[in-house]
Amino acid sequence: MRQRIVVGVNGSPGSLTALHRATAEAQERNADLHVVLAWHLPGGGLGGRATYGAAVLRECREAAVEDLRSILDSAFAVRRPGVPLSGLTVRGEPGAVLVEAARSNDDLLVVGTGPRGRWLPGIRPSVTRYCLEHAACPVLAVPPNPLEAELTAARGAIWPLPHMLGERER
Repeated sequence: MRQRIVVGVNGSPGSLTALHRATAEAQERNADLHVVLAWHLPGGGLGGRATYGAAVLRECREAAVEDLRSILDSAFAVRRPGVPLSGLTVRGEPGAVLVEAARSNDDLLVVGTGPRGRWLPGIRPSVTRYCLEHAACPVLAVPPNPLEAELTAARGAIWPLPHMLGERER
């Protein structure tokens, strides 16, 4: 059985950086590339209070599949991966979904470590940290592209001033 490189994507720049790194790892190791997108129903995670019918569940699942197709199309628009590729969409928490997808000791799990901002750590657990703590296989945590990190830092440093919001002093 060939080694699998499992990578989580969500369309963010950090996940695309991780996808390209996972592709390079798959090429170097002559391994299969397994791309995973975790999704939720509208209104929250699996424990959400809203109840949805089968039609909404089906629509959300189809939207997740389309999101994954779109991510793969944009990531590989210039050059195809050159390795066997499979995609999977799973309803669930991203960390748990990725750990389950990379359940073999021979797998390599690749995750992005993109910037989380100052408000998210207390609200949303780190997918990278969860994977590092729970995966049965090696985990490669890919830092964001340096340009992405600089842009994020610059955006966080700029607070909108009244003249930036279109207000006039007169």
